[in-house]
Amino acid sequence: MGYVEVASIGHTLTDGRVLLQGASFRVGDGAKAALVGANGTGKTTLLRLIAGDEAPQSGTVTRSGGVGVMRQFIGSVRDTTTVQEFLVQLSSPQLAAAWNALQAAELVLMERDDERAQLDYAHALTDWGDAGGYDAEVLWDTVTVAALGLPYEAGKYRELTTLSGGEQKRLALELLLRGGDEVLLLDEPDNYLDVPGKRWLEQRLRETPKTVLFVSHDRELLATVADRVITVEGATTWVHGGGFVSYHEARSHRHERMAELRRRWEEEHTRLKDLVRTLQVQAKVSEVMAQKYRVMARRLERFEEAGPPPDKPEDERVTMRLRGGRTGVRAITCEGLELTGLMQPFDAEIYYGERVGVLGANGAGKSHFLRLLGGDDVAHTGSWRLGARVVPGLFAQTHAHPTWTGRTLLELLWDGDVDRPGIARGKAIGALRRYALGEQAEQRFGTLSGGQQARFQILLLELCGATLLLLDEPTDNLDVLSAEALEEALDSFDGTVLAVTHDRWFARSFDRFLVFGADGRVYESAEPVFDETRVVRAR
Repeated sequence: MGYVEVASIGHTLTDGRVLLQGASFRVGDGAKAALVGANGTGKTTLLRLIAGDEAPQSGTVTRSGGVGVMRQFIGSVRDTTTVQEFLVQLSSPQLAAAWNALQAAELVLMERDDERAQLDYAHALTDWGDAGGYDAEVLWDTVTVAALGLPYEAGKYRELTTLSGGEQKRLALELLLRGGDEVLLLDEPDNYLDVPGKRWLEQRLRETPKTVLFVSHDRELLATVADRVITVEGATTWVHGGGFVSYHEARSHRHERMAELRRRWEEEHTRLKDLVRTLQVQAKVSEVMAQKYRVMARRLERFEEAGPPPDKPEDERVTMRLRGGRTGVRAITCEGLELTGLMQPFDAEIYYGERVGVLGANGAGKSHFLRLLGGDDVAHTGSWRLGARVVPGLFAQTHAHPTWTGRTLLELLWDGDVDRPGIARGKAIGALRRYALGEQAEQRFGTLSGGQQARFQILLLELCGATLLLLDEPTDNLDVLSAEALEEALDSFDGTVLAVTHDRWFARSFDRFLVFGADGRVYESAEPVFDETRVVRAR
């Protein structure tokens, strides 16, 4: 078994803002601890510090046992990484080093098949075996069959771009949960998973003897799995020893206690200052009062040096103003539409003002459907069209915007885009503040947390004047308060909403559903359908 202990961790951002100060907690052997907090409070940074990706600027991190890490953006890999390379990246540093050496030796052997190259290759093979490489390949075969439905040899050269976000996530989770690491650090492991996948994850996390520290905003997963909740707020951490069911009550009581202690401190501070001022006047006419004045002045000085107790953290206020506009009655019409290789032809009509959820297992073609409606080039047969005055706005599930990565939020708003005009600096800062992104105005998009990137994308939908919102897993990276703000904004949106979601709570707010079935059919349902399994398809 393994454990994690964090003691007085401090971390300051490059712009001078204090992200963490005095953060301390312990996750004991076999515990299942949830790490929660608003977007951008430092949850991912804490996981990076625990994983050893960065050294703490102050404080210490102690770990025992091997550590397996799932990064936040697994599920949104959109480069040329193959399944084999992905599995290597998730393996131990020793195994990864042996694999890299073996690949290098193979390349040399392909270029010059001489005795030295053959000897180097033989040594690399030996090192690969000594590092546990052959055992790892057996495990990888088990993992690819479980996650993708195909053996390792058949799928190892497939690029991750050919897999859905949920398939990427399931592949990583299968490896980490079946591997030998005793401590798992999982950053939003439920993102991109369909509902059967989330239920599978809940069961596996409950059953595993491993010590698990995970970040999630899925309230059902938190309530099912977490036996303690570690909160990051106010630049520090605190631990609720019960589960998530009692967490909100415990947090409310803690905030009330913090506010009461702060009020008492301020009252005592006022009393001491008033007393010192009174004694200061009296000290001018009496040596006895002068001595009392010096004693009390020193007491006030020590009181102020100790400082006030921490005040109750303020919840982020996110105000979204998705306006929309009146369109034709038929917002979307599909006739014999088939996304090539993904589903059977189907007909559908979606009307102005409807809120339609798109449900189904991962890999069924839901994201491709939204991208097609958003104007992307997606292979298809049949026809589709948008109604009069329908302006689509697409929220991308993977947050994949390569041209945004190196630019600040202010630059992106100032420059505008083909579907929205640029806006002045003052107005841009005001809009960012409504989305709790005011402090990130000069921050590059690529350095934002997943939740901050999601909020910024929603802000751009607000500014582009979309009358049809195409939302691909919009709540995946949003904290609970931001997700509730989005739901309120959608309630008042004057337009049509089509949203892919595996969020069981969020799905309850929709009028009806398009379900992408495991047999390739697309059908309508008045109630959410969460039990569709993975699509059976030749691979």
